[in-house]
Amino acid sequence: MSGHRVAIGSVFTECNQLGGLLIDMGWFERYELCRGNEILDVSTGVVGGMLSVLGECGAVPVPLVYASTCPGGLVESQTYRCLKAELLDRLENSLPVDGVLLPLHGAAAVEDVEDLEGDLILAVRQLVGEGIPVVATLDLHANVTPEMVRHADALVAWETYPHRDSFSTGERGARLLLNTLDRVCRPKMAMGKVPVITSAIHGSTEGDDPFADIMRFAKSHEGKNGVLSTSVFLLHPFLDQEGMGSGCVVVTDDDLEGATALARSVAEMYWAHRFDLEPDILTPYEAIDKGLVVDGGPVILVEASDCCGGGAAGDSVWALRSLVSRALDVASMSMVVDPEAAATCHKVGEGANVRIALGHRMDTRWGEPLEVIGVVTKVSDGRFIYSGGIWDGVEGEMGPSAVVKMGEARVLISSQPTYDWADEQYRSVGLDAREVKFVVAKNPMNYRMAYDDFAKAVFVLDTPGPTPPTMKQVDFKKVKRPYFPLDEDIPDFEPIVLV
Repeated sequence: MSGHRVAIGSVFTECNQLGGLLIDMGWFERYELCRGNEILDVSTGVVGGMLSVLGECGAVPVPLVYASTCPGGLVESQTYRCLKAELLDRLENSLPVDGVLLPLHGAAAVEDVEDLEGDLILAVRQLVGEGIPVVATLDLHANVTPEMVRHADALVAWETYPHRDSFSTGERGARLLLNTLDRVCRPKMAMGKVPVITSAIHGSTEGDDPFADIMRFAKSHEGKNGVLSTSVFLLHPFLDQEGMGSGCVVVTDDDLEGATALARSVAEMYWAHRFDLEPDILTPYEAIDKGLVVDGGPVILVEASDCCGGGAAGDSVWALRSLVSRALDVASMSMVVDPEAAATCHKVGEGANVRIALGHRMDTRWGEPLEVIGVVTKVSDGRFIYSGGIWDGVEGEMGPSAVVKMGEARVLISSQPTYDWADEQYRSVGLDAREVKFVVAKNPMNYRMAYDDFAKAVFVLDTPGPTPPTMKQVDFKKVKRPYFPLDEDIPDFEPIVLV
């Protein structure tokens, strides 16, 4: 039994610098905001995995603050300052500790701090000193920065997308920290990075997706030649920062040269797969026309550009507008975040006719509202339970919600953006994909978990929004060329290696 005192705390979210809504304290309160001993009751996700290993090994968890929420735009400055200050105050009052675990995301940004994770890791390092091991876990969509690599002893990322392994990643991070404390290993870390900025459409770690090939190659080296951990990163592409890129972090047992060589090798493989990571996309009308000739349903229309799980507001009606225009007499279901429209539906009640302007009223840069005339068939408080993934068992809150039927088109109108793991939001209001021809899914990957077993076809839509399926048309301000896919080849290309 180790008896090591291990601090645990974090601020966990994913941010979008191209659009989305400001993340304030209310966002964290709607998902997970645990303080002090409340953290010890967490049994799922990364924190649950960490606590499981600490308990199994006789370590003493020192809980700080764990704040976790759905992706959005930037984190409000005051919100981050409050959470960071509370975490550091609790840590300082708990010193000495033997080690620190930070369950982070890796793609969070604040109004005035571009790299939330690097900033928080540095602040923790300055408080505990150089001799105390700090291990952070990350989402595999992290943008790993020099600050993260420089100030953490090890970075360990999720291995699956769709994300099924948050718990086991917490276990892996905790075991690596405890092995470091017990002098079983001395972690040395390197990050190989290439300027590949692509969406998650072909980012599955399962089957024959190109990212799966890269992940399998990297993981095949674990446990050999002193390699403690490999983590492959499919960059969250909706940031706008210098030095962005995808690649691999390698942690070895006291072998920086070996970590550097393997990180470079995986990064070179990533570069070689870059063309395979770009998706085929269609306009909504093209996709609907193709879907109408498909025998049966459902046909999944992936409106990736409005992904709440990538930080979008969820208020796009581009796909719905096309369905209403082209196929109103064919059963379909879609969703949109519009609190004003939801409130109107609640006011008139179930069974009432309603005329509303719908969509593009929260993040107004991407389109115009759609005039809708329909019948309110369902009103709901918007509560549902996640059945897997990052927030397994956590209650999701769409806020006051309603279903409106226009011809054969059914639209779920909610008041707040929520991360979509599978189809919990639709099911919570009685919408069943097996009963319709078209389903609009606003996630580039997780729709597979809900519909893969029975969908007849899947088409990725080319629509405006802050989470586009390709980055070819994005007007970055800080990302410097060359980068793929804007630049298909780079003369004398070499991966960047951070150590």
